[in-house]
Amino acid sequence: MAEVLSKLTSKRLRRAAELAFGPILLLAVWWLAAKGGWVNKDLLPSPIDTLRDTAANIWSGSMTKDFTRTMLRVAYSLVIAIIAGVPVGIVLGAKAAVYRSVEFIIDFFRSTPATAMFPLFLLLFGLGDLAKIAVAAFAAWLVIVFNVAYGVMNARQTRILAARSMGASSLRIFRDVIFFETLPQTFIGLRTAVSLALVVIIVAEMFIGATDGMGHRIIDAQISYSLTDMYGSILVAGAMGYGLNLILLFLERSVIHWSGK
Repeated sequence: MAEVLSKLTSKRLRRAAELAFGPILLLAVWWLAAKGGWVNKDLLPSPIDTLRDTAANIWSGSMTKDFTRTMLRVAYSLVIAIIAGVPVGIVLGAKAAVYRSVEFIIDFFRSTPATAMFPLFLLLFGLGDLAKIAVAAFAAWLVIVFNVAYGVMNARQTRILAARSMGASSLRIFRDVIFFETLPQTFIGLRTAVSLALVVIIVAEMFIGATDGMGHRIIDAQISYSLTDMYGSILVAGAMGYGLNLILLFLERSVIHWSGK
């Protein structure tokens, strides 16, 4: 028993060390660049000063407000994209001929930078939050539609044929076979979509009349030459994206534990 616990502890410590290596390496290179004069010291504050200032901003609540506003915008855009994208992806993927007929439209807009759509969405929705959420939801929607449709089209035919041979109806085949076969590809689409939605929201907050949010905070700190705040806000925005991806990975492993089997 003691040997098992020792091995488990050793494995956890090794895993923790692997996870910590990346952040430590980043901070070490940053510190060397700042102290060694690799970059103009007026343009790159030390990581210690940046982290201290960031902690103070979080503690005071000023950064927490911006973080929350950005997170809400990303959440709204992702929910809209999921609600509108999953059913459309299923319909398109169920019939290959239907998907081929609209494949050009989907691929065209999926390949178009979402930021190029800002003027159109500004004309349609104005300068408020609705425009930011709409353009992010549109970009995420395209990714979800593509991945869900791809998942439906590539569902394992052997399982579908087995269900049909046992007399299952089309509805039951979809509910009990195709739906679950589609989930792995759907989660890939969700992880891509949430990253894209976050990028679009951050950029929109920078340039489309925002008064709060992490994007607005970054550009405002850059204009006022508050470099520790700027670098700290960039780190927090990156941590937000990393955290959202981890949450989706956890859900994916919990929900589709049979993936690959």
